[in-house]
Amino acid sequence: MSKLGLFQNIRVYWLAFVVYWGIVLFGYDTGVGGGVVSQTYFKTHFGIIDAAGNTNTKKANDVSSNVVSVLQAGAFFGALGSAPLSAAIGRRWSLFIWTIVFAVGAIVQTVAGGSRGLGYIYAGRVIAGLGIGAISAVAPAFVSECSPKDVRGRITGLFQIMVAVGVMLSYFINLGISIHIPTGYAVWRIPFGFQLVPAGLMAFGLLTVKESPRWLASQDRTDEAIANLAYLRRLSQDDHRVLAEMAEIEAAIAEEREARQGLGAKEAFLGKGNFVRFVIAVVIFLLQQWSGQNSVGYYAPQIFSSIGYTGTTNSLLASGIYGIVKVVATAIFIFFLVDSLGRKLSLFISAMGMGILFFIIGALLKVFPPPKDAVDPPPASKAMAAMLYIYVCFYSMGWGPLPWVYVSDIFPTRTRHYGLATASASQWLFNFVVAKVTPTLESDLGYKLFLMFGTINIGGMAVFSLLIPETKGRSLEEMDVIFGAVQEDKRRADIAARERVLGNDVPGSPSSGQSVDQKV
Repeated sequence: MSKLGLFQNIRVYWLAFVVYWGIVLFGYDTGVGGGVVSQTYFKTHFGIIDAAGNTNTKKANDVSSNVVSVLQAGAFFGALGSAPLSAAIGRRWSLFIWTIVFAVGAIVQTVAGGSRGLGYIYAGRVIAGLGIGAISAVAPAFVSECSPKDVRGRITGLFQIMVAVGVMLSYFINLGISIHIPTGYAVWRIPFGFQLVPAGLMAFGLLTVKESPRWLASQDRTDEAIANLAYLRRLSQDDHRVLAEMAEIEAAIAEEREARQGLGAKEAFLGKGNFVRFVIAVVIFLLQQWSGQNSVGYYAPQIFSSIGYTGTTNSLLASGIYGIVKVVATAIFIFFLVDSLGRKLSLFISAMGMGILFFIIGALLKVFPPPKDAVDPPPASKAMAAMLYIYVCFYSMGWGPLPWVYVSDIFPTRTRHYGLATASASQWLFNFVVAKVTPTLESDLGYKLFLMFGTINIGGMAVFSLLIPETKGRSLEEMDVIFGAVQEDKRRADIAARERVLGNDVPGSPSSGQSVDQKV
């Protein structure tokens, strides 16, 4: 076998880079809302601060939670609606359509102004949410289906790097606005209008990539599937490695069809080996959303204010540094650790680290409450900020990127769009709940908020990490064996039969039987 070149997977990385501009939007949109509503001009213009300079706390909490959470509400329905479209027309064109939907929502948000400005912002956020929700479901499935198994965790994990980049951009754009353009409609028009940049890059980029070979194979377009797979692997169409991978894909699809003949979506959810995958997909995102990271991420300016970083500029700057730390930590994990540490160990270490740090922050906030109206943050506040920065490093090495990697791993081709839609919808549903209640929890609980999240980290997430199967280094088709949907000996026989049909019955060639034997 010839050695694969250094840039063997460059086309897969390009595909991920293009598709994940939509995930930059995911991060940017979720981060930008909290920063916009914390701006003084925004509060004054929409009646949150009265003429005397007094803040209406209830209205502030309501507007803040609404601007952030209506995006999640739209995204929940977008994620659910993505499955039938993705199954019918493919991953590439469904992503293109949803990108246009998002752009419409971004335009509505950008033109908001005057007495009805909040209504336009809410409506635009819902429409944009539809697009974001669908993109978040289809994009990881598309990338996962096109990635070779030895680097699939790294490539799929780029998802979370792009989320972190989007959040970081939102923090610094809001910081720049607060310093240089503190008044006028530009306070929200520039941050909301910037969404159109990644959306445009993604729309044009999608015209340069090819459809998922696994989706084409599921539509019986075998010749196109082989051509696209060979293109992505930078190999010839008759190369035995391409034919071996194609045989594994087709064997899995044939088994699924045989097992589900005459049955519909019900079997996709309740078929042998499938139900437990959907349970894992829902629970992993329930826990991720209640890890505390999204509360800090969406409302970073408010959270940093609560631990002593008073003033819009101070809190936004602290939020921006938090965003940088998150991007760097996520990138280090994805590029150097995700395919060596494994999924289970990474999730466990991540959960324990987050929980311990949250308990420390809660204790510091209890013992050293920040003084009112301090110009410079006191030492205890700086210590708590440092703990939040270390916390996001632990989040970025496990519970940030890995739920998306894991759910992209575990579903078979024919049900992957259902699985990713369910996972994404779950993520957005629990995301919506967390976004809606966090301002009130932060006001009412104070230091106890961090203790609550710490308990969830250790008592729920660390335990869950130990219960799920390891998927590192296994092909997507091997997941059926791991979850008991098919016996290993039957899978070997089916792959061998498909290789003979494809003319790849070469003695000693790397068959998928070898692949199934590969140890985790």
